[in-house]
Amino acid sequence: MEPRPALHRASILHFRGDPGPNDDPTSFGYWERGALLVRNGRVQAIGDASEVHGDADTPVIDHGRRLIVPGFIDTHVHCPQTDIIAAGGSNLLDWLERYAFPAEQRFADPAHAREVADFFLDELLENGTTTAQVLCTVHRTSVEQLFEAALARQLRIIAGKVLMDTNCPEDLRDTAAGGERDTRELIETWHGRERLHYAMTVRFALTSSEAQLASTGALAREYPDVFFHTHLAENREEVQAVRRAFPRDRSYLGVYDRFGLLRQRATYAHGIYLDDTDRRRLAASGAGVAFCPSSNLYLGSGLFDLAASDAAGMRYALATDVGAGSSFSMLRTMGEAYKVAQLQGQRLSSLRAFYLATLAGARMLRLDAHIGHFAPGAEADFIVLDPEATPLLARRMELARTLSEQLQLYMILGDDRTVAGTYILGRPVQRRAVRL
Repeated sequence: MEPRPALHRASILHFRGDPGPNDDPTSFGYWERGALLVRNGRVQAIGDASEVHGDADTPVIDHGRRLIVPGFIDTHVHCPQTDIIAAGGSNLLDWLERYAFPAEQRFADPAHAREVADFFLDELLENGTTTAQVLCTVHRTSVEQLFEAALARQLRIIAGKVLMDTNCPEDLRDTAAGGERDTRELIETWHGRERLHYAMTVRFALTSSEAQLASTGALAREYPDVFFHTHLAENREEVQAVRRAFPRDRSYLGVYDRFGLLRQRATYAHGIYLDDTDRRRLAASGAGVAFCPSSNLYLGSGLFDLAASDAAGMRYALATDVGAGSSFSMLRTMGEAYKVAQLQGQRLSSLRAFYLATLAGARMLRLDAHIGHFAPGAEADFIVLDPEATPLLARRMELARTLSEQLQLYMILGDDRTVAGTYILGRPVQRRAVRL
């Protein structure tokens, strides 16, 4: 059944392009008293409330002083690590051994995989995330259960079975041939089904043999519209280990490049320890980097260099990276990104932070024909932010005089309580959403 048409009135913000370091005024559209007309799950019109109207029988939902923005896009997050969020650890490799791998071993059980997937997706929605690129585990059922749960919610999800055939626990290990077979079958079953997409998912270079990397490269050539998802240069010890394991390659990125894995729709999480040659190569290939400020700070991995990435023309967008990331909230993740920039003497404006959480992700994933903005015809995935969600936020908002000041408050003081409503294809799907 198609969702009922509706006219939503509120302050409305969306992006047409990257605001850049100087908040280009042509890069976004903002209406203090705006209207968003939704019909058949898509945006029909957007503009000032005095100019955008529905039919005589179109329901009007007045959100008052609240702000409507496109649904957040989380470009890198681990479903199986939901139950280890906030676990300690001395560094990345220690954290994987002590917490991540043991948690992932439980996903051989389909019932456990489905229970976690249901909780995970509902948590995304509570935090205003309407699209996510998700790592599962080495088990096929971890992907199948996540996709089934996403289908039930009509979510746009990119996910894949993790490929690992070396340097990992025995019961989380596949083989090059077995991983290729499973990946091919999962692609044929799930990729392009409703709003689902498949990602060939190498955990990172250290846990895949050259044979497995080669088989993944062959799959990438066979399925050019399928996504590729992995980790890159997150931690100094990891980078040194990759250098020892692959001495013939110029850099960590060069390992993936040698196997044909740099291309559009490829996402490399972290990208902290890159040089300018690597960044330019990423830019030329059309691949992108998931900027994961929360997990990078939590594990002490390092600081993502926004200025160097911009100078190289490299694509990047925000990601929570739960469970090393300490929150499902993209608002809190924006706040962490702001701090990462500050620690390097760089600037991340609130406008650009919201861009990185919406349209930047859609562009990097090559999904901007469908999501990330409110151009007529776009899918109506959007959220409603409440400026009075907490007493402190309400008090500070009274003193905000500009849009940038308001957005700064949302991303520093906001969290899941700030998301008053989440809408998927025009349908309210989150407990606080206003329902027709």
